[in-house]
Amino acid sequence: MRYLTTDLTGEEVLTGRTGALGLIALNRPRVINSLSREMIRQIETALDTFETDASIAAVLVTGEGERGFCAGGDIRMLYESGRAGSRDAQEFLREEYRLNGRIGRYPKPYVVIMDGITMGGGVGLSGHASHRIATDTTKLAMPETGIGFFPDVGATWLLSHAPGELGTYMGLTGEPIGPADAIAAGFADVFIPATDLTNLAERLSALPAGVDAQAVTDLIANFAAEAPEGQFAANRALIDRCFAFDSVEQILAALDAEESDFAAKAKATMLTKSPTSLKVTLALLRAGRASPDLETCLAREFSATAQTLKTPDFYEGIRAAIIDKDRNPQWSPATLDAVGPDIVEAFFAPHPQPLFG
Repeated sequence: MRYLTTDLTGEEVLTGRTGALGLIALNRPRVINSLSREMIRQIETALDTFETDASIAAVLVTGEGERGFCAGGDIRMLYESGRAGSRDAQEFLREEYRLNGRIGRYPKPYVVIMDGITMGGGVGLSGHASHRIATDTTKLAMPETGIGFFPDVGATWLLSHAPGELGTYMGLTGEPIGPADAIAAGFADVFIPATDLTNLAERLSALPAGVDAQAVTDLIANFAAEAPEGQFAANRALIDRCFAFDSVEQILAALDAEESDFAAKAKATMLTKSPTSLKVTLALLRAGRASPDLETCLAREFSATAQTLKTPDFYEGIRAAIIDKDRNPQWSPATLDAVGPDIVEAFFAPHPQPLFG
């Protein structure tokens, strides 16, 4: 583990304990700890062990390597499975989403250090945690509209409950944000400088077995500092004004009416995304805003993945970003006006095999 000198076991996921602290470290640094199905299962097993062990007071989750906590899920596997018509993609997503839901209701303090790149599946492992720590290098995003997908792993819950329209901006543009903005949007709780993380981990490891969640909160608060200012503070009013609409076309028109470099960049960025993904994402976010809990959003996302795997934009987006890497996807439909209500509604059809129950 990066922040503690202790013996851990495992390959793609390292686990162990020190004192009353259970340890989970993602260990695929070459691919920025992108999640495989086996990693998801190993995390589940570790959480099972720690939950039933009375001597474990809290769990600390980190990512190995210098580049980031977790860059997301195994996109190439989803691409290959979908193209081949196998069940691997759906089963991977089922297990990942169930893990996201479990993190949200985990009974012990679940502390995650969101160092470096924290995107896609990495947000699923961190955003629902009880204690979320951003650092100097945190670079958080849900960039799925750029690969013909939509923000998933429970992000439609997190984004739709972000203050104002910050979540709508994040979900549609996919733009990465730093620590201050991650806290402002409700994706992180505190900022702790990287130089203090080892000391924090050591202090967490010294907690007694019977400690309660408030003691963990108080300890972390002792290390909290003010994050360097992000973009949201200066642009919050504009974001709330422009992204409040319930159609992508209206949002783009509102951005176009602004005399602002920030607005111009947001519009230009959105116009590079899959038109279908933009409309589906906005619909999912608005549905998420009216949902009672995280699991409702996860179940809706799981249903939407079944349609995504039938949609050409998903394969074209991954081809352009991951396979051929030409960064020039050819979306179909190519324009927003060609994405009718029937196309969006197909993503809301119930899944034949529900996620929960």
